Order: sequence, then C-alpha cells, then structure tokens
Amino acid sequence: MNKISAYVIAYNEEKKIADAIKSVQWADEIVLIDSHSQDQTAQIATLMGARVVQVDFDGFGKLRTDAVKACSHEWIFSLDSDERCTQDVASEIQAIVQQEKYDVCFVPRRNFYLGKEIRHSGWYPNYRQPQLFKRDALTYDESPVHEKFEMKTGAKVGYLKNAIWQLPFNNIAESISKMNRYSSLGATKPRQKGSSFPKAFGHGLWAFIRHYFFKLGFLDGWAGFLIAFSYFEVTFYRYAKALELQYQETWDKSWKEIQTTNPKK
Repeated sequence: MNKISAYVIAYNEEKKIADAIKSVQWADEIVLIDSHSQDQTAQIATLMGARVVQVDFDGFGKLRTDAVKACSHEWIFSLDSDERCTQDVASEIQAIVQQEKYDVCFVPRRNFYLGKEIRHSGWYPNYRQPQLFKRDALTYDESPVHEKFEMKTGAKVGYLKNAIWQLPFNNIAESISKMNRYSSLGATKPRQKGSSFPKAFGHGLWAFIRHYFFKLGFLDGWAGFLIAFSYFEVTFYRYAKALELQYQETWDKSWKEIQTTNPKK
C-alpha cells in the first residue's frame, strides 16, 4: 500500500498551524518545515504529532526542495499553513495514490477573504502548482518567491475535482505585511534588472487592471478591489525595491572609489 507524506511550510503561524495539521492527519506522515519560528508554531505542531524540521529560509524554491528531501514516503502532498485539506480532497488523494493513475496532480483552491468566498480575481480555481506528486516527478528552481517547477519528461498529470480551502489573510494588515515581504524577495530576481519608476507604475497598473477587470475581480465587490490593489502594490514595490538595490549598488561602488582615491591620513 502506497504511503503519503504531507509537509506543511510555516513561519510564525501559531494561529493557523493547528488547523492546517489537523486537516492532513489522514496522511501517513506529517512534516512541518519551519524556518525557526519565534512563536509557538513548532511546539504546537509537535504536540499534534508532526515531525518538525528546521530549515534556514533562503527563498521558497530552495525551501520546497528541502521539504521534499525531508519527507520519508514516495508520494508527497504539500500544504501551506493558510490552507485546509477537506475530507473530500483527502479521499480523492488516497484513491489517486493507490491507483497510481497520475504522477503529478494539481489541486484547485477555494479562497476566503474578508468573510466571503472569492470566486473571481484569479483566485479560483487557482491551480498554483502541483500539490500532490511522486518525489521524483518534479523539481523546483531556487527562486526566492513564486518558485517555478519542472516536471519529469513523460510524467502523467492530473487535476483533482475537489478543492482545498485557503484563508490567505487574517486581516488587511496581514495582507500588507505579506505584500511587503514578497515584493522584497521578488526584487532580487534577475528579471528585475533595469527597473525604473515608470516601469514600476506601468507594471503595477497592468496587474491591477488584469485582476480587477480581465479576471473579473469587480464581481467580488470590495474584496475584489482590495485584491487587485494588492497586486498593484506588490508589483509596484517589487520594481521600486529592485531600483533601490541598483541605486545602492552604484553608491557602494562609488563610495569604495572615493575611499580608494582619498585614503585617510
């Protein structure tokens, strides 16, 4: 009988981690990938029967690679701390694993924000990346955020019918905090080289238009507006922070030259 490892990625998520782990207690193994949380995240996970593995955070791509390595079984199901695996999804996963019909599976997500389910805005079905897979069926790159994956040639790909639930933010403040963190990580990507403030505004504006109009975010009411606006912010600040890094690099180089040509006596 094929066994399943479920890993959960978390950092300072003591308010969410118990529900996340509880939702995957059907798995043969639960592994918490924790990046040295400063709250009770690891302790709560341990009490609930998860095996806690501490991994230094060096970007989400490397974090997921390390998470796969930490799992004991061939089949792996990944879950973030703000996601909940429903019983219907668990039953579907167990059937797929035993039948071995697929090697890699995408899982739809139902998102809830500001007290309502988000049905548009690009948030449903939101097949972000494969969440059920055989350990040798895919690999991740080492991008700091929005990591990409590459599937093994010939891998059989499936899509689950049932959706997991995601509660991405407890409040607007948490949304702003995540935007700030993700824009800082994204600013270090090579593709951000050559940034400018006109680029920052243009890309940010397009991100808002794409989610609010083309992805029908306006049908989600004020929640849809806030989601689209958050995409504007994270995109704008990603480019702006990349430009800031370029300015800092230029200044550091100039300062070294000044110190070299005008040494202290």
